[in-house]
Amino acid sequence: MDNTNRAKSQEPRAKSEERNELYPIFLKLHNLNVLIVGGGNVGLEKLSFMLKSSPNANVEVVAPQFLPELEALAEKHSSVKLTYKKFNRWMLRKRNMVIACTDDLKVNKRVYDLSRKRYLICNIADTPPLCDYYLGGIVTKGNVKIAISTNGKSPTTAKRLREFFEEVIPEDVNKMVENLNEYRKTLKGNFEEKVQKMNEITEALKNK
Repeated sequence: MDNTNRAKSQEPRAKSEERNELYPIFLKLHNLNVLIVGGGNVGLEKLSFMLKSSPNANVEVVAPQFLPELEALAEKHSSVKLTYKKFNRWMLRKRNMVIACTDDLKVNKRVYDLSRKRYLICNIADTPPLCDYYLGGIVTKGNVKIAISTNGKSPTTAKRLREFFEEVIPEDVNKMVENLNEYRKTLKGNFEEKVQKMNEITEALKNK
């Protein structure tokens, strides 16, 4: 091996860039059963975030006591139930997803461990290693919804991106979606032909 090749082989390899490997999905929370454990400020934040995006989310919030603001929020949503009790494992029955946000780390960890045993997806607030999913920034314009994730690294960045998209996406984008949906119903042919036609119509969006 000559000196040039030897030098190249000894050069340190560039560290591969970290990437976000989360898989985004949009859940119909009115069809699911959600449990939030914690009635303090973080519990209020999680519930507010959820109801802003899904006003009819089926949620039960469990805590010995609740902030008055959280109680007031729950009163506005008939699909939200408040249970004035400490958490116990039986509360995980018939759930689909869980959020724990108490100020007791042991309780949060217990919720996570018990959820994992039941194959429930769980989020422990401000504890990325104990999260099966994250609650990212969300932009909603009628039927159009954009979810933003920073892989749990920077909620502030997700917030700023949400504010940016809320400003730049026109309010009438929902009207366009509705019109395209009506037009799609009139198309004939197989699935591939319909997709091709819709692609042709929406091609102009990339150039704006």
